[in-house]
Amino acid sequence: MPNVDSARSPQAEDPAIKDAKFFAAIGYLSVLCFVPLFLKKDNRFAQFHGRQALVLFILEVAAGIIKAVPILGDLVFTAAFVIFGIFSLIGILKVLTGECWEMPVIYDIAERITF
Repeated sequence: MPNVDSARSPQAEDPAIKDAKFFAAIGYLSVLCFVPLFLKKDNRFAQFHGRQALVLFILEVAAGIIKAVPILGDLVFTAAFVIFGIFSLIGILKVLTGECWEMPVIYDIAERITF
């Protein structure tokens, strides 16, 4: 019989990840992206997810501004709302499983952010 512990990811056992999960997860809730960025500055896991959440938040704000454009703005905002909502949900799920998922396009932008 295989050992149950060997099936787990080594990241899932890392105490730094366990310590940062709550902060990283709430970071994906819009403006709360600043919570892991400022409260867990020394935690790489929280910073990874906080930066991605910050990029999502900035894009959400941009989509809100674009909504001012008649007709096209509503379509763009609705599509962005759905897409960014799905990305945020996946981000929260990845945080809870202790994974660092590189979101397409979002990660490339987030990687350039330094504090």
